[in-house]
Amino acid sequence: MKVAAIQFKPRRGDPSGSLRQLVKPARKAAADADLVVLPEVVTGYAFDDPGEVRSIAEHPKGRTFAALAPIARDHECWIIAGFAEVAGERLFNSAMVIRPDGELDGVYRKTLLFDADLPWAQPGGGDYPLFEIDGVLCTVGICMDLNDNRFTRWCALERVDVVALPTCWVEETDPVWPFWQRRMLGLNATLVAADQWGEDGSMTYAGRSAILSAREIVAGASAEGDAIVVADLQS
Repeated sequence: MKVAAIQFKPRRGDPSGSLRQLVKPARKAAADADLVVLPEVVTGYAFDDPGEVRSIAEHPKGRTFAALAPIARDHECWIIAGFAEVAGERLFNSAMVIRPDGELDGVYRKTLLFDADLPWAQPGGGDYPLFEIDGVLCTVGICMDLNDNRFTRWCALERVDVVALPTCWVEETDPVWPFWQRRMLGLNATLVAADQWGEDGSMTYAGRSAILSAREIVAGASAEGDAIVVADLQS
């Protein structure tokens, strides 16, 4: 089974342009992978106020799904992508799970919110998805969910093999890969973390998208620049 993480910097305030920019690397990754993971809120994550979120928020089958579903269908792969979801009056930091037939398998809503989520997003209910790819059991968490012991305990109980992590991981003092590896301790699983990079308003993202386990770093990107990180988990 091949997995890919796409590191990407969207165009702030230009969701349509960001999606047009994202299509090419998404298609390239999908041509060589069974599972493609994209970052958290792929059209831009840092918001000044809830009104700004509403200007780019969408329903699960909105413009992000419309841009990515044909890629999943054409290359018969799974795609995980973060987006700002609107559901009535509520907003969620969500990730869509697109099946190889181009249909929506489900939507996961981030459970453990980051400080930047609190002004606008409602927490999800911890309904972590499960899906299989050729017998490999996969799930989805979003960024801070990896810090949530409820999530890691659930992954261990379910014996998850792959954790897809759309993220906008903020640059911090501690190196990100060893931290992610510590959070994977106790799991016999591989983390596929797809990060944004560079400055976004008041935040600077770590980049360094990676495919890793508690035992090894299989593949990774640098701190800056768009990138596709690919690994064969059976090798």
